[in-house]
Amino acid sequence: MAIEIPPAGTRGTKAPPSGALVRSIMTVVRGVHRLTGNKLGGQPLLHLHTIGAKSGQPRTSVVMAFPDGEDSWLIVGSRGGTAGHPSWIHNIAANPDRIEAEVQGRKAAVTAETLSGEERAAAWERITTAQPRFAGYEEKTDRQLPVVRLTVR
Repeated sequence: MAIEIPPAGTRGTKAPPSGALVRSIMTVVRGVHRLTGNKLGGQPLLHLHTIGAKSGQPRTSVVMAFPDGEDSWLIVGSRGGTAGHPSWIHNIAANPDRIEAEVQGRKAAVTAETLSGEERAAAWERITTAQPRFAGYEEKTDRQLPVVRLTVR
């Protein structure tokens, strides 16, 4: 199992803002998600706990989770269709042994694996059927959106 980061793209939507203010706002948003059942558009949300690739600091990202069997989820590095990958992709690649997933209040250490080939294609079909907006994200950029399987260790 490995995290392979595909090349960044050359085109895509404008990157969302980042920085200390955005991290503060996202802390509030995560709290709201927890209070409202950790779902968005009927899809479960996963709180991905990583260690920053550059900073070495704990980071939490909220991503849509697509169940993939018992104690396993698929997540997508879409970043809304930007040319660059989300920070959490770099974080899990830099610190693969320090990843935790929190789903429905249950937190567990996980391993991460980037899907490729037919396995990615089948997973992508399931993801875009459940949430068609992800197909739109892929159309906005020329990079391949990473599909990552998280499995409880």
